[in-house]
Amino acid sequence: MRRVILFSMVLLPFFGCGEKQKPKPKLVIGIVVDQMRYDYLTRFWDKYGDGGFKKLINEGYNCKNANYNYMPTYTGPGHASIYTGTTPENHGIISNSWYNKTINKDTYCTGDDMVNTIGSNSLNGKMSPKNMLGTTITDELKLATNNRGKVIGISIKDRGAILPAGHKADAAYWYDGGNVGKWISSTFYMKELPKWVQNVNKTNNSDKYLNTKWETLLPIADYSESLADSNPYEGVFNTEVAPVFPHDLPELRDSNFNYSLIKTTPFGNTILKELALSAIEGEVLGKDEFTDFLAISFSSPDYIGHQFGPMSIEIEDTYLRLDKDIEDILNYIEKNFEKDEVLVFLTADHGAVNVPQYLMDNNISAGYFDNAKLINDLRAYLKNEHKTDTLVMNVSNYQVFLNHDYINKNNLNIIAIENSIAQFLLTQKGIAKAMTANSLNESKFSNKILANVQRGFHQVRSGDVLYVLESGWIPAGYPTGTTHGSPYDYDTHVPLLWYGTGVKQGESDDFVVIPDIAATIAALLEIQPPSACTGQPIQELIK
Repeated sequence: MRRVILFSMVLLPFFGCGEKQKPKPKLVIGIVVDQMRYDYLTRFWDKYGDGGFKKLINEGYNCKNANYNYMPTYTGPGHASIYTGTTPENHGIISNSWYNKTINKDTYCTGDDMVNTIGSNSLNGKMSPKNMLGTTITDELKLATNNRGKVIGISIKDRGAILPAGHKADAAYWYDGGNVGKWISSTFYMKELPKWVQNVNKTNNSDKYLNTKWETLLPIADYSESLADSNPYEGVFNTEVAPVFPHDLPELRDSNFNYSLIKTTPFGNTILKELALSAIEGEVLGKDEFTDFLAISFSSPDYIGHQFGPMSIEIEDTYLRLDKDIEDILNYIEKNFEKDEVLVFLTADHGAVNVPQYLMDNNISAGYFDNAKLINDLRAYLKNEHKTDTLVMNVSNYQVFLNHDYINKNNLNIIAIENSIAQFLLTQKGIAKAMTANSLNESKFSNKILANVQRGFHQVRSGDVLYVLESGWIPAGYPTGTTHGSPYDYDTHVPLLWYGTGVKQGESDDFVVIPDIAATIAALLEIQPPSACTGQPIQELIK
């Protein structure tokens, strides 16, 4: 008996019995804004209200130096990296679509021919997370709660809903445009839409917004952070004469794929916000002892940015309206939950470069890279050097894929071919760097740009030679508006805001990387981090 008593006296302090357990959130809300540069917080600060972005910053924690640490910075890899806590070298989502070497055709990041659409008769629901490798933080929550914590992903884009929700989600919903105009899912998740989603679809708020004009929220003269409303750097809607306000949405519907038009307006954010609030109510999220997770991805800023560019009044108006949508979400939380019952984080899947023509007109180095010309010139070079034009199978996503069957059959030296192509690429105007698969496999790069390329390189799925364009350069085909994908700061530096359970008030300029998000959530929830997580918890923000 004495031994047992002494043993117990030693063990009790060791296991910390009697210590107060940290409060855990009943609901986690992850918000990803598609194509949000960090400077959108500071540029538009004076015009934001007090209850949206400012509330998250003033009452939460602002990681002011959050960065993507890989290339390419696209939507699919971005969402996968946020939620897996690692980079494409591990989670395998190397682009939105990529050339699949094993089947000699493109693979879409969430495409799945083995499932079918739920909620419409289109093919837009043939989607699942099967191409994403490893677990997500949402998967780990399902495992930790023995499937009793609910996980829901929602977005205009399928990949913005599916990849964050992970492999074990209760549901993911995305928007079917065209002549459908409804929220859909796939048989990967369910046999039919739940009643609350059916009711949202019956209400069909898309019509309410598409039957009005897109006017500026403020008097147009107040948009002093943007270029003039009529400028040569913006694209136009089909049949629209000029990219100027007001945009007559009822007149534009028929020529812009009907319900798909809402994606390129700030009202795409608003209908998603409405779906988010309906999801919390319809699924009764955050109302029991098991933490639930709602992953929200606002896609419309990306569509609008691609068309109009970062300096447009359209982008500024979009973010002023998104600020109000976020305020609505925060107000709903305050009304329906007790203090410290909800954890919120907000980040972006990538940024965007200023329109290259605008940069060039302001004497800043930029340009447009002709990828079609590169392919033709590369094939001609290889035919001259190696006496064959069959060495290259595909050039896409800044990668060259070689014909391994031909190379092996003819006993060619693949390393020599890779090096030859890399040297050729470096002679092309607009290309800054070129790396071979061999060098990426054999070396560890510390240079920021090269290391970003390496962390985006998946040994099985990526190509044989990778290249990086010069800063400010983008592929030809975007004469107006913008795009993204590079390892430069305008694409990699994004907001990261924390608010709610377990988060202290403050800010930091410390360098953090996107994979740190999942590691931090794991620490706050006291669960396992995702299986391939390379991030570290951000200790400074934790109470």
